Amino acid sequence: AARSRSLFLWDDGRPMRFYLRPGLAKLRVAPLVLAGGGRLCRVQEPGAVLLAQPGEAAPDGAVSTEYVTECVERNQRLPLEPFLLAARSRLAFTEAEDAALLQAVRGQGTVRVSGRALWIELERSGLTRHSWQAMRDRYLRHLRPRLWEPPQTEDPTQIRGLFAAANREFESTESESDSSDVAELSTQDGAGRSPGETASDLKTGPEDSALPDIQLQRQERRKSSCSSSNVVGQVVKTMEHFMEKFAVDLFTVTQAFLKNSGDVEATSYFLQMGQRLDGYPVWSREDDLELQKDDEHVRNKLIAKFGAENVAKRIVFRES
Repeated sequence: AARSRSLFLWDDGRPMRFYLRPGLAKLRVAPLVLAGGGRLCRVQEPGAVLLAQPGEAAPDGAVSTEYVTECVERNQRLPLEPFLLAARSRLAFTEAEDAALLQAVRGQGTVRVSGRALWIELERSGLTRHSWQAMRDRYLRHLRPRLWEPPQTEDPTQIRGLFAAANREFESTESESDSSDVAELSTQDGAGRSPGETASDLKTGPEDSALPDIQLQRQERRKSSCSSSNVVGQVVKTMEHFMEKFAVDLFTVTQAFLKNSGDVEATSYFLQMGQRLDGYPVWSREDDLELQKDDEHVRNKLIAKFGAENVAKRIVFRES
């Protein structure tokens, strides 16, 4: 029989109004409701039938989306009561689902993570049992903050541990680590040098005088080698801010600092744009090996490539 065009009309002829939060379920249900003469509300309105998917969190009075499909299959308007959902708490995420979310989001940009397209794709792929809204909420509110565990100590030797570990990775492969590497680094607590300190204390004068000032900078850094608790706190805040702002893990932020000689502004721009603000390239392991050579010709090549000021900063940074 032909589908009734008045399937979702009340007895007095008024169209039934439904509200269902945006998502794949709404995309499936909407054509059926509209074809049967019903209406969909953009926001939950008084008198509208609140639809929810079975298994999802359901407030009092919510009706299963199966009501719509069942009405269409039978080609008649059915009573709502048999399809009422019992109020229940939100379906909990398992450890496996959390791990799957972290793996799926790894490497995605801030815009993708904060938007909807990525999460809709993950819902369609069946990554978890949850809707895309629930997965996004789980990641942004619960999982992403866990990527950064603030240091439980202000001991500068432990703070330097992270940069030391990340530096070993930088000097070996310069590639992203897998999740086990991130977990290992996360236990190191903090960063090697204060990004705020690096940006200010390593600031040199004009490029033509940058290299002669290296010894003076070294002496100044020796005088302030004992990091205060305020400096360490600034490290924590800066690293945490970058992880939140750019939706990356602790290892990625640390590597970015290494490639940009610890400069806060340059690191921030690099994490956002993938290149340096001043137009110079980022440092690589090969460049550092060249920098260690006592060869004036090689040093001049590096100055031509990075600029005298950046070379001066790199020398101090690598010896810090």
